[in-house]
Amino acid sequence: MSVKKHIPNAITCCNLFSGCVACVMAFSGKFESAMLFIVLGAVFDFFDGMVARLLGVSSPLGVQMDSLADDITFGLAPATVIFSFMRGLEYPSSFLADVLPYFAFLIAVFSACRLAKFNIDTRQTTTFIGLPTPANALFWSSLIVGGEKWLLEMNNVWILLIALIFLFSYFLVSEIPMFSMKFKNLSWKSNKTRYIFLIGSLPMFILGYLAPVAIISWYLVFSIISSKKQS
Repeated sequence: MSVKKHIPNAITCCNLFSGCVACVMAFSGKFESAMLFIVLGAVFDFFDGMVARLLGVSSPLGVQMDSLADDITFGLAPATVIFSFMRGLEYPSSFLADVLPYFAFLIAVFSACRLAKFNIDTRQTTTFIGLPTPANALFWSSLIVGGEKWLLEMNNVWILLIALIFLFSYFLVSEIPMFSMKFKNLSWKSNKTRYIFLIGSLPMFILGYLAPVAIISWYLVFSIISSKKQS
């Protein structure tokens, strides 16, 4: 039995493990730690596919494992972060306090739909249709960690969060074309969109934990603008 064919799946399992720990951290209210494990999961998610291609051991099993791991790390984990945060908010009634936080798990549901769609969509070999789940997870974990203080100071902030949950659930399964950050070469002509995006993203890192919120928002806006120019 060849050991190398199991290496990518082992890395995928590390992604899944990171997502599970992120969920535990989120339920415990340790949002910064949850974000750390979501980011760690994203690192593993990046390398499992690359290692599989380098070793020439890509398999249908690996594809399915990758999606299952991604829905935990980039679907359930950020949903749990939102849920735990929303449980600590003030609401106009006890009924809303009991019910509204559970809307956070729509992120996990629509992430699963997005991942299943990606697996069977032949259009998404070099670009994306809809928001990738890692980007969505980074947006939400960044928003809660970096914006926790000012979110808690906002009146009726639950309205904003519910609206964002519905909006990003839509983005996950939308038909909006979104560019990939995979470089086949370093030429400006072939990667103009990617270079402009990266240059525009650089100043946003001064925002610290909120940088992913700004960068993902920029990615969404720039993807929509780019797709309209090409249509």
